[in-house]
Amino acid sequence: MSNIAALQAPVTADGFDREPTAEELDAIETEMPVILARVELLDAQIATLDRTPSELDQRRIRRARRRVLVARRELANRAVAVREGDAA
Repeated sequence: MSNIAALQAPVTADGFDREPTAEELDAIETEMPVILARVELLDAQIATLDRTPSELDQRRIRRARRRVLVARRELANRAVAVREGDAA
């Protein structure tokens, strides 16, 4: 019986053991306002998991949802502006 093994090193190379590329870092930086807004929303929601939300909690969650929507809208508008700028 013969052993089954990878014949080439790149087949088994671990792709997770590298630094992010400049493009990946730029994408993260571009999406950071959305990421932070979603973290704020999660914080507000987590704070109310074990109790009934008070009026203040509900306002905090609504504000956080609005911030997420605003951040997503701005990101989408920026993406459209970039695409339109490339076409021009």
